[in-house]
Formats: sequence, C-alpha cells, structure tokens
Amino acid sequence: MLMYRLIIGMSLLLLASPLSAADIPKVFPQDPKQHLERTCFQTGQPWSGLGNLRSDVAIVYGIDPRLPARIKTWRDHGYRIHVMTGVAWGQYQDYLYGRFDGINHEDEAQTERNGTKISHGGDVYYMCPGTNYGKFLCVGVQRALDAGTKAIDLEEPEFWVRGGYSEGFKREWRSFYHEAWQPPHSSVDAQWRASKLKYFLYRRALQQVFDYVQAYNRRTGRHVRCYVPTHSLINYADWRIVSPESSLAQVKGCDGYIAQVWTGTARTPNMYRGKLKERTFETAFLEYGVMQNLVHATHRTVWYLNDPVEDNPNHTWEDYRRNWESTLVASLFQPEVARYEVAPWPERVFGGRYPRHSPHPQRIPPAYATELQTVMNALNDMNQPEVKWDCGTTGIGVLVSDSMMFERGDPTPSDPHLSQFYGLALPLLKRGMPVAPVQLENVTLPHCLDPFHVLLLTYNGMKPLSPDVHPPLANWVKRGGVLIVCDDDSDPYLKVREWWNTNGRHDATPRADLFRQLGLTAKDTTALKGGKLVEVGKGAVLWLLADPAKLADSPHGDTRIVAAVKKGAAHAGLTWRETNYVLLRRGPYIIAAGLNESLTGETNVLHGRFVDLFDSRLRVRHSVALAPSTRYFLLDLDAIPSDEPRVLASACKTLPLKSGPDSLTLVVEGVADTPGVILLHCAGAPSSILFSGDDIQTSRYSSADNLLWLRFQNKASPHEIRLKF
Repeated sequence: MLMYRLIIGMSLLLLASPLSAADIPKVFPQDPKQHLERTCFQTGQPWSGLGNLRSDVAIVYGIDPRLPARIKTWRDHGYRIHVMTGVAWGQYQDYLYGRFDGINHEDEAQTERNGTKISHGGDVYYMCPGTNYGKFLCVGVQRALDAGTKAIDLEEPEFWVRGGYSEGFKREWRSFYHEAWQPPHSSVDAQWRASKLKYFLYRRALQQVFDYVQAYNRRTGRHVRCYVPTHSLINYADWRIVSPESSLAQVKGCDGYIAQVWTGTARTPNMYRGKLKERTFETAFLEYGVMQNLVHATHRTVWYLNDPVEDNPNHTWEDYRRNWESTLVASLFQPEVARYEVAPWPERVFGGRYPRHSPHPQRIPPAYATELQTVMNALNDMNQPEVKWDCGTTGIGVLVSDSMMFERGDPTPSDPHLSQFYGLALPLLKRGMPVAPVQLENVTLPHCLDPFHVLLLTYNGMKPLSPDVHPPLANWVKRGGVLIVCDDDSDPYLKVREWWNTNGRHDATPRADLFRQLGLTAKDTTALKGGKLVEVGKGAVLWLLADPAKLADSPHGDTRIVAAVKKGAAHAGLTWRETNYVLLRRGPYIIAAGLNESLTGETNVLHGRFVDLFDSRLRVRHSVALAPSTRYFLLDLDAIPSDEPRVLASACKTLPLKSGPDSLTLVVEGVADTPGVILLHCAGAPSSILFSGDDIQTSRYSSADNLLWLRFQNKASPHEIRLKF
C-alpha cells in the first residue's frame, strides 16, 4: 500500500496564491514534437471544448464549402490540420444529379442484383467511380488545399461484393475486359472478375486525386501529403467489401494509411474450436497486424485508429470501455507502429449519451473520461527504441492475400466467418504466440520475410494474384524458412480464369506452381501427403491436407495446426513456448493481455512498481496478475530514470515550460469539464503549488515512491501549474 500524506501548506497556497491572468497563455504553446504528428483525431465539427483532445493533428472532415471556416477554428487553437473525406460516398449530390458536369451519374451508384442502390443513408450512395468522379473529388480537395491543409485523407475506398449490377459498372466491365458484362453471381469466374474490377476502380479513383495533389505541389512548392484511411483486409473480407488494400502501394503519391480498426470491426464473431463468438482482442490483434503489412518493407506511414465508443450507439459505457481497452492493447502489440488516431468524432465520445435507446442514456462516466485522456497522452510516447517480447514463440506468420475479398459472393462464397484465415491464426495466438498476418503481395519486396522463420499458407479462400510471389517465397524456404501448407485443393475458385491456367499454363491449382518453384518432385509430394516434412535447401515444407475452415469448426482442429507448427518450428531452430498471456515491453511501458480459451495452469504475475494507465486514479501496483481476459497498459516505474521532477502520466495535455532542480512549470489543457490528473516524479514534496485555474481538488505525495498526484477539473483553455521544491 502507498503511504500518502496530504500537503496541508500546499493546499493553503493553492487557495491564496492563484496565478494572475497575465501569467496564463492565450493559446496552448506549440509542442516541440508536434510536427511528428504522433496522434490525431477526426471531427466534422468546428472546435469545441468537447473535442479538444490536444492531439498533434485535427483531421477536419468533409470538403463542403464550410470547410475553410471549420479549419480556421482548429488552427486558431494550435492544431496541425489534415482534411478527410469519403472516397466511396459523401454529400456528393452535385455529381450524382449532373450539377457538376451536366451528366446525370445516378447509374454509377453501386447496385444490387435486385436493382437496389446501396446507400450510406438516403441518397448518399456508395459509388462505382467513373473517370469524372475523380475529377469531381478534386474540386473539393482544391478547397482543402486552398485552406492550407497539410494532408489529404481519402477514406474507405469500398465496393460492396453484393454490388456490380449498375449500368455504370457494366460500362466499366466492357472497357476493362473487352467482353460483355456477366452477372457476378452467375459463376465463380464472374464473381472473381467482378471483384478484380472493383479493386481496380478505386485504385484508379485514388490515383486521379493523388495525381491532382502532386501537380498542385509541383506548382506551389508545397508538400501536401496523401493518405488512405482504410479498414483492414481481414475486416473487408469478413464484411464482404472489396478495397485496393495492398495494391495502394502501386498508387503514386500515396504517403501512407490510417488503419481503421476499432470495436465495431473487431467484435465481428469468428469461429474457434467449433464456437462462434466475439473475440475482440484477438480479432483486433490480427487486424492491426495485417495493417502493419502496409508499412512493413514499404517505408510508408500508418496511424492506428482506436475508438472509445463505436458506431453502434446502443451499448453500455462499460461495454465501450472494455472493448476499447482490448483494441487499444491489441494496437500496442504492433511495435513497428507508434502513431495513433485516438478517436473519431470526439464530440460523440465526450458529449454523447448511451445507450441511446435506453430509458435513461448517460453521459461518459468521469472515470472513463479521465482514463481516455491519460491513455491518449501516453500514446505520444510510444516510439520507444527498446522492444522485448515475453510470451509464446515469435517469428511465425500466416500469409494473406487481397484476393480474400474476391471469394465472398455467390454462387459459392468462401467460409462465412473467414475461418480459412482464423483457423490458422487463432490456434497460435490463443497459445500466446504473437502470430503476424503477412501480405502475400509484399513478399517480392526486399527483406519482407526476414522476421519470419515459419509461415502458414492456404489457397482455400484466396489465391496468389501473380506468379511473381512464388520465387521469393521459395527462396525464403531455401534459406532456412519452414512453409506449412494447409490446403485440400477443394476451393471452387481454383477454376477461375487466372495466370496458373491460361497463356500456356495448365495447372489445376497455383500450389502446383509453388511446389515447382520449391523444386519438389512427385516423390516429395507423395511424402508431403503422408505428413512428412520435406527439406528444401536449408528449410523445409509441410503439407497438412485439410481445409482450415473445417479445422476451425472442430473442437480439436486447432491441435492439428499446432502440431504442424511445432514440428516446423523445431526444424527452424525456434524455441517452442506456449503461454496463456501475451506481453510486450516498449521502453518503460508494458502491454499485456491475459488470454481465455487458452492454456490452463498458473496465472503469470508481474512484480515491481507499476502504474496502470487504465486506472483513472493512477495508483501504484506492486503485483499484476495476467488472468484470462485482463488487459493492461502499464508504466514500469523502475524503468524510468529518477532525476529531475518530471511528468509521468496525465489526463490532460501537459507541456513543461520551465524545469530545474528546484522548480517545474507546466501548462495544461484538456477536454472541458472532465476530471484531470497529473502524476509526477519528484524527489521531495513541493513547498508550494500555484495553479491558474480553479483550485486543485486534491494533492497527494508518496515519500515511499517519490510520486505526486495533482487532481483538478480540466478546462479547454491553457492553464499553468508552478511547483517549487
């Protein structure tokens, strides 16, 4: 237990000696690291105290005529400005009804088989983007450029699998394939070709806008960047949406992405050991993992989205909090990424009432408001050079392809719960192994496969989009990697017209081409079918003759996957370890998750001095048990240098203005009317504290831990705190 003592003299000074108005900054001072754009949030509203998250960047949403005025309100409060707009849908009626170019474009609305237009609400339709659509978007983008935005974010390039029946799509089909349109549901080949076209159309639309921005940069000498906020490949495939995903690397002028993973995507149920249920943490872990592929080996920038609420307004605050903690922790398990979108629509977080349709919807609980701001500020500090795992075996990946999105429609869609992927990944993650989805399209990039010693691959539910991926994959095996193929060659999409069976090729499956690249003989293939490991160069291949989706449906199917991986790991020289938790150290921070549906046995307990950043009171804990379903974001006090007074955590933006051995001056600002807290390290109790706002409500010092807690009500304007020692 901490031994607290209240500083009585300090409290008297707080009451008697507030700072004068002349001492208070008019605008929050610029953070010297703000240019790094470590954190951001998106909002469609002008500045308000409820949206005042004090991240480095405010992403102002929409390209309507009121955009410049909205931008000004955020810039006047010291934020860097990006602009975001939907690329698949928006308030684009001027284009739809011909007011833009004199041509009615209603036939470009994505349309279902029965003729229904696919809507985001009213006549805000998801679009099948023709060439004039990109030109229309550029008009709104110019408005953002004129207003001085530093970046353009074109979000969610989405084409629904159930679409593909509009006259606009039929025109694009004829132009792209030079053949008559075929109803996508009429055959697996038609569905595959429809998806490939959808994939192309949004890449083309994005390229049009990015080309426009690059031309603007050349004319003006500016460097406006272009990003694509997008759901993960896993989620788009699960939700039956086609999007460009990894092929965005082919879009010139694309500087990076925002990984739109949040409770709403991650709570999509999946199958494990024959049970269909929500597994928010595990799903988010794999979603963020696959989004890391968009930057791994491509040198682009990515932010990870977290959402403290979600789009569904009918959950309780406890549900929102629990699932947000799970997705937040999952995002922190990806150490290559250290930038975050801390919230979309902060006004609905701090101003909304939920559950919306309950008799008595409630505003955000004060403790959750404090917890959120503490974490949002800590996320500015995640670019830590020291990273260390403590969990199950690392270095294992599951190959995924964008073509997962191409097999999701009639007449024979792939597994409804995407179990061809989850059936391979969940058995490992549930045993504490931080398995990574690995983008098949990226294996041609230098060093893409360097972090991995064992890879799992199935062509059930996806196919390689090019034969170019097989030589580097085979070379990786020959250098010492172990490839585990889990496939029974039963997928009906093996019969689509594709590179492995056209232009002089006659393979029944792309796996046959891969095995040739590996140099496997007929005798080797027979041995593989018998369950034997076949050496290839310094590496090896295993073939598990099974459909991963069927293994996921079985109560014991996961054991077959684990046995094969364990065998492959031994050949690769990996030390085999299974745990019922996942833990990662990032500098002084510890990210940890206790796993359910995992190993039985003892619960791992951490001992030391930790501050739980999910605890609104920021109390010190000397032991932390990683029990099933627990999530932790900890600050390890023993990993922090004990020198001059310093801020360790804060539920407000806190910027040191002056620091010395006997004094510290801070400027603070937060979301209006929420409980603020600052935790400081200082070798002794301060002799005085001056605060320029309302009185600090509590001040506590622990001589045992040299920690000081200050509590007060946050204001959406800058205030100073001066401490003397």
